[in-house]
Amino acid sequence: MANRITIVGAGIGGLAAAMRLSAAGCDVAVIERHSAPGGKMRTVPSVAGPVDAGPTVMTMRPVFEELFQACGTDLSTHITLEPLDILARHYWPDGSSLDLFANWKRSEAAIHSFAGAQAAMEFARFHATAQRLYQAFEAPMMQAPSPTLAGLTATIARNPSLIPAMAPGRSLATSLAAQFTDPRLQQLFGRYATYVGGSPTASPALLSLIWHAESRGVWAVQGGMHKLAQAMRTVAESHGATFHFDTKITEVETKSGNVTAIHTATVRLPTDAVVFNGDPRALQTGLLGHAVAKTISSKAVAPRSLSAFVWSFAATPTALQPEHHNVFFARSPNSEFAEIAENRLPTDPTLYVCAQDRGAGAQPTGPERFEIILNGPPRPGTQPDPQETIQCQKTTFETLARMGLTFDETPPTTSLATPETFNDLFPATNGSLYGRSPHGMMAAFHRPRARTAIQGLYLCGGGAHPGAGIPMATLSGKHAAEAILQDLASTSTSRRTATAGGMSTASRTMAATPSRSSPS
Repeated sequence: MANRITIVGAGIGGLAAAMRLSAAGCDVAVIERHSAPGGKMRTVPSVAGPVDAGPTVMTMRPVFEELFQACGTDLSTHITLEPLDILARHYWPDGSSLDLFANWKRSEAAIHSFAGAQAAMEFARFHATAQRLYQAFEAPMMQAPSPTLAGLTATIARNPSLIPAMAPGRSLATSLAAQFTDPRLQQLFGRYATYVGGSPTASPALLSLIWHAESRGVWAVQGGMHKLAQAMRTVAESHGATFHFDTKITEVETKSGNVTAIHTATVRLPTDAVVFNGDPRALQTGLLGHAVAKTISSKAVAPRSLSAFVWSFAATPTALQPEHHNVFFARSPNSEFAEIAENRLPTDPTLYVCAQDRGAGAQPTGPERFEIILNGPPRPGTQPDPQETIQCQKTTFETLARMGLTFDETPPTTSLATPETFNDLFPATNGSLYGRSPHGMMAAFHRPRARTAIQGLYLCGGGAHPGAGIPMATLSGKHAAEAILQDLASTSTSRRTATAGGMSTASRTMAATPSRSSPS
């Protein structure tokens, strides 16, 4: 009989695990509290169609191609990817602008025109350093299911020239100040810390390797990023996985240190293993029962990463015509992070603008879809401050107008998601969008791994190793699936309950089994 696996959460990590486990012959049930797959890869409606309100593009494409191939299909069969020639267009308050390209030599030439020969040479050195760091740490850190400090030390010992490239003890901002004489380029590449929820002034210099990941290519998903989540669901279902939406898990039941079942408000679902695809802090704070809370340490979930204020809307730009990716930099570099640390809306934010319907040569007419992101502080609570949302509207659209981007209509504050919104959507996160903060050299080793101390309980998602971002979350699903398959292969069959044919175990139990009350 098939092993019964319950995946709690249909985010990208959970979907990746569901694909691999169902393709391996497991009886997989995915339980999701929202009405659609994708987790933070969500959409909101608009007059121009569903607007992405989370991740906007795909990087590290081979991670996704390998996932679909492992499940007997091809990525290109399910979604259409559009390569972006211009990675991003960057604007500064002094009126200058810079495009970076998928071809790094074109970026070098653009930087030469933008800031001169010295800046171009500095960028070439930076690019080479980021490439070396990425190539050195991809296997022992990102791809390894359980990286260790000893393994990292061994990698460095084999190649001691990595030490100056890592700039140990330096923040990303400090390292960039030593590499670039032009402060605009320091500001630009420091932005990569925010990709994983950190401040460039506190995140390790090693995060400069993110540039290499992006320089290898960026792809937009035709129709929006949610199409990727839908495709992953389709593949999992083709292998027999079942999905149960609008369903909230109340408890992970254990007995003698082993997972035995999960509970919703109405049913008890026996299971051989649970993959928790949510923020580990939800477990640590006891939202799914006190027994499983003990497996997550406070160091694994704190301090928290950044949250955000996110506008998702449709409108017609009336002046500057944006690219797919656009960054409008603050007047005072990094000042926003001091305000965020004080739990305040930044007064001088850097703004990321995604023009979803642009890129790959597209020239929309009429209303088009936009997502605008401001960094914000993580917060508890579920009700935004009305005065703060009005101030956010004023700050956002006055800043953009000052730098040339205007719209035929200013979006209403109902188009804004705040840190409180995200805490409501994703319980116990404090609105943090990236799990644990990446600050400090040891941050990567504090994230929880796929396996936990409880037999049969596994983790995946951006809060688990290897961290935030859709490629990393996808790899976390791979690590969880591989750990489960390895562990089930060595588990006594006496723990498995015989089932009849017909409806899958998960679907039959979801339909018919009453739940006992969850603990207080």
